Amino acid sequence: MADQQAEPRVTVDLPVRAWGMTADGRPFSQHARAQNISSEGALLTGVENELKVGDVIGVQCDEKKTRCTVMWVMNSGPFKKNQVGVKLLADQECPWKSYLPIEGATVAVLPSNKRRYPRHKISFPIELRDERVKTPMRINATDVSGNGCYVETILPLPLGTMLRVDFYLQSEHINITAVVRTCDPGVGNGIEFTGLPPEGKQHLQAYLDGIDPQMGVSAPKAE
Repeated sequence: MADQQAEPRVTVDLPVRAWGMTADGRPFSQHARAQNISSEGALLTGVENELKVGDVIGVQCDEKKTRCTVMWVMNSGPFKKNQVGVKLLADQECPWKSYLPIEGATVAVLPSNKRRYPRHKISFPIELRDERVKTPMRINATDVSGNGCYVETILPLPLGTMLRVDFYLQSEHINITAVVRTCDPGVGNGIEFTGLPPEGKQHLQAYLDGIDPQMGVSAPKAE
């Protein structure tokens, strides 16, 4: 059987933002350029910091953010600095799909379409409280659905951490339990809203559908 052909890459020069932890454990956030993109990854140039193969970093293109694994790193001298090859994590939507041919863009969105509660790339203010520490952390989630959210933080919480989560749906105050399901060092946490019953998740999803400007509709009125 013939080997499956690799997806062809598109040569571009896109401004992006990258953030995470450097090879020596320091948080970083900087502007870079994305080149040779595909629906599965990209070549980043102009990376000022030393990164390690296997690390997970955040990358933002336009208004879309994603998480990637560092596949390789090469020092290209003072002009291009470090070149970094990154691959999107399996459950992430391609942030530069609008710059790809339709066939390439389709590949990246298939996993997301399988979600029961589609995620919205919007800024959603929430308050997290570690059940052990009781100190609240106010933050804007950047990837939200009726089932949970992703929060960016350079000091993510350990897997399995139990949380209390507070947020508002217009005038309705929601206080629920949650648990940390994913931990990407220097990048953030994936959080599941375990305290929301199915009807609560559906209500939250409907609210998010309404406030996401990309949906092209206005927010639902409070009942």
